[in-house]
Amino acid sequence: MTMKFLATAALALATGLSSTAQAVELRLSHQWSNTDIRHQVAQMVADGVAEADVDLEISIFGTQSLFKAREQYRPLSRGLLDMTVLPLSYAGGQQPAFNLTLMPGLVKNHDHAARLSASPFMEALEEKMAEDDVMVLVHGYLAGGFVGAESCITKPSDVAGLQTRAAGKAFEQMLAGADASITSMSSSEIYSAMQTGILNAANTSSSSFVSYRIYEQAACYTPASDVALWFMYQPLLMNKSTFEGLNEDQQAALLEASAEAQAFYLEEAKKQDAESVAVFEEAGVEIAQMTNEDFEAWRALAHETSYKAFVEEVSDGQELLDLALAVE
Repeated sequence: MTMKFLATAALALATGLSSTAQAVELRLSHQWSNTDIRHQVAQMVADGVAEADVDLEISIFGTQSLFKAREQYRPLSRGLLDMTVLPLSYAGGQQPAFNLTLMPGLVKNHDHAARLSASPFMEALEEKMAEDDVMVLVHGYLAGGFVGAESCITKPSDVAGLQTRAAGKAFEQMLAGADASITSMSSSEIYSAMQTGILNAANTSSSSFVSYRIYEQAACYTPASDVALWFMYQPLLMNKSTFEGLNEDQQAALLEASAEAQAFYLEEAKKQDAESVAVFEEAGVEIAQMTNEDFEAWRALAHETSYKAFVEEVSDGQELLDLALAVE
């Protein structure tokens, strides 16, 4: 009886140790605080996986505590990092095609962004990610707009002669084409630059306009609404080999949690734009609206500047650009 009990206990202990040995911990890195929408997306995935109880845990390292903002894609592609949420354009040096994910006029609104994420255009980008051993778990775009220190900006002629900050190389090329003078700086520097007169106008995300209190220095705000010029693709990515190394239950739990997070991401991104308008209105800032005609004027200018440069710099750039523009 005693021997049988001991044998049973030993088997139970061995089974428990085996289960523990199979538990997997994934490390997820991002650059934002825990109040940011991108952290919330990551946390939703982590919580969903935990609730599934499949011996899989996601540990989140925010505020650049594990890797610097622009240094996350390379370790992800090499298997030194399991997951990250980042603007894909940060990896444009490794894959120049990714620069197309921060291109003026390519995305019209959030619903259009969602269609792009489910299109042959995104499939082509995902093939390039796969070359780097990277895959997408959650698709997501965030939008932005313009502020003017003295006047409103809705169409290209509105920036002529202004000292302007743009978000990214492609936007700088387009704004320069509209006869704006470009001053490069991070979003965190816009406030002081407008305060001291170094900048007359700026272009960045809805969330950055609010978090950096730029409404205190702006006379007019052109937010993302039915149409917007500024959209940036910021997905949750995973090392492909790491995903494939998980068991079927773990993979299923991860994909299910990611699908829920993607739906949340889209709706919250829309809310951020609306919330930014409320903040600027409360501060007494004039709100301007970009029309479809304004949008098409910007896109025509982008064709002559940003798009042209992209096609010249990227071997299959024209094919990728055509795929993106084909999405209605």
